[in-house]
Amino acid sequence: MDDVISAHISKILGVCGGKACVTGHRIRVMDIVVLHQLRGYSPDEIVGMFPGISLGDIHAALAYYFDNRKEIDDDFVKDETAGKALLAKQPSKVIGKLSA
Repeated sequence: MDDVISAHISKILGVCGGKACVTGHRIRVMDIVVLHQLRGYSPDEIVGMFPGISLGDIHAALAYYFDNRKEIDDDFVKDETAGKALLAKQPSKVIGKLSA
C-alpha cells in the first residue's frame, strides 16, 4: 500500500517547502485536506479544480493525511504561526482601510 501512496505523494526539499504534495504538482496534501475536510468538497470536485491530477492523487493525499495526521496538522500550525509573525512585521493595509 505504501507503494501506491508514494506513487502519488512526494516530499522533495525545495518543492512546496518540503511538505507532502501531489507528485509532479505544487498541490500540497494539506491543500487537499482543507478542500475536503474543512470545505466539504468531494474528491471528484477537487479533481475538477486542478487539471492534471487524478482521483487516485486525491485519495492518496487523503490516505497520506490519515496515516500522517500529526505531520500535516503540525504543518497547519507552522503556517498559521508564520502568517501571524508576518502580519506582526507588516500589518495589512486592507484591515487598516476597512477600520477607518
